[in-house]
Amino acid sequence: QVQLVESGGGLVQAGDSLMLSCAASGRTFSIFSMAWFRQVPGKSREFVARIERSGSVTNYADSVTGRFTITRDNSKDMMYLHMINLKPEDTAVYYCAAQGGGSGSYNYWGQGTAVTVSS
Repeated sequence: QVQLVESGGGLVQAGDSLMLSCAASGRTFSIFSMAWFRQVPGKSREFVARIERSGSVTNYADSVTGRFTITRDNSKDMMYLHMINLKPEDTAVYYCAAQGGGSGSYNYWGQGTAVTVSS
C-alpha cells in the first residue's frame, strides 16, 4: 500500500504563486507515475499534471501549461506542484495520485488540499 498526504493549499489572490507538496509513504518503490488532479464541488475530478518516475516525462492540462510545474524527488518520496499566475478558475481541491503496484491507473489517492484564488 501507498499513503499520500498533500499540503500547501490556501487562500491566495489572482496572480499569486503557490507550491503544493505530496508526501508518499509505504511501498513507494512500486510507484511509477504520479499526478495532480483537482476537483470543484459539483464537477468531476480533472487532470492537472503527471510525472513519470524518472522525472523526465511530464504532461499538463492545457489550462495550466506554462503556469504550473510538476516535479518529484524520489529520494524524499515527495512530489510538488509549483503554481504561478494563479487564476480564480484554479480554485479547487487538489489531489495527489500515484500509479503503483503494476496498476494501469492511478490507484492511490490523497485526501486533498484546498486552493482558493480570489479575484
